[in-house]
Amino acid sequence: MTAPDDGTRRLRIAMVSNYLPSDSKMGVGYQAHELATELAERGHEVVMFSPSPPVKGARYGHRAVPLTGSLRTFRFALALREQDFAGFDVIHAHGDDYWLWRRRAPVHVRTMHGSCFEEALRIRGAKERLRMLLLGVTETLATLVADRTVLVSPGTRRWMPWVSTVVPNGVDVERFTTSGAKAERPTVLFVGTWGARKRGSMLAEAFVREVLPRVPDAELRMVTRDAPDALPVAVHALGRLDDADLVAEYGRAWVFCLPSTYEGFGIPYAEAMAAGLPVVATPNIGARFVTDDGRAGVLAQPGELGAVIADLLTDPRRRAALADAGSRRARAFDLRRVVDAYERIYDDGLARRGRRDRRRTPG
Repeated sequence: MTAPDDGTRRLRIAMVSNYLPSDSKMGVGYQAHELATELAERGHEVVMFSPSPPVKGARYGHRAVPLTGSLRTFRFALALREQDFAGFDVIHAHGDDYWLWRRRAPVHVRTMHGSCFEEALRIRGAKERLRMLLLGVTETLATLVADRTVLVSPGTRRWMPWVSTVVPNGVDVERFTTSGAKAERPTVLFVGTWGARKRGSMLAEAFVREVLPRVPDAELRMVTRDAPDALPVAVHALGRLDDADLVAEYGRAWVFCLPSTYEGFGIPYAEAMAAGLPVVATPNIGARFVTDDGRAGVLAQPGELGAVIADLLTDPRRRAALADAGSRRARAFDLRRVVDAYERIYDDGLARRGRRDRRRTPG
């Protein structure tokens, strides 16, 4: 740890994430990348430990953790035990650190981006449900291994009532605050997967069945990589977008909808709100938190989605009111505020560690 001339303490931080935006659509990887980037810009020395390849142009270091075979998450946890964390002030893990029970750095922080127990209640298939239950057990173990566990939304406390610290995921609010013109056609934006818990296919069906009859010139634009080739004429799959193109899509849309069965937080909700875009969501844990229990967005049951979206597309005053409420709510998730909170957690952990070490020192 170094102390530059301005008196600010700079830390060596080992960031741990199985996923990174370089090869994964998982929101955990995007958040780990954003946190590492902001910390590096503040002068901290950050090294990402990950089996994912480095993110092009990343401002932080990267240490590859090679993996082979199946059961990637469990293999990654074992591979982390072989990594050398000597010289780091902080380990900040975003998963799979439950085997690091011997202190590898003065401070060990674990961020829980949700609960696999909660997801197991909603996931389909016995094999996947068993996998989620096993991962839920590892999450519980991780809270015992880490010095400080952080939840990204209060609803996760249902499964970890002993964890009191909540720090939301962060978005670069300034990046998503755009002044671009809205699309001429009434446009709905979706960011997620066609299948599984994001339920893009369900949204597309509701759009065609209930929105188009009321708003014939509407279109649904879907930032997704797993949509089928054959889609209705008003539904467009955009694939994976870079940051600039994604911001542009948020800027031109009229309404954002992500009808997930489960989100621990739901970064796209916060991105859309930061862009001044009215948000429609199903009432999962993350959506409830991000929209302030529906005060900064619309929480609708799956059977209501089409009608709610059509109502919004034809009601500019309601859209404007939701956009304003969402923009104000998004400030709570500004990336800089989130990193401020983590820096306080790091400093508090190091201070506690220093006091313990002094008490153990004879004389």
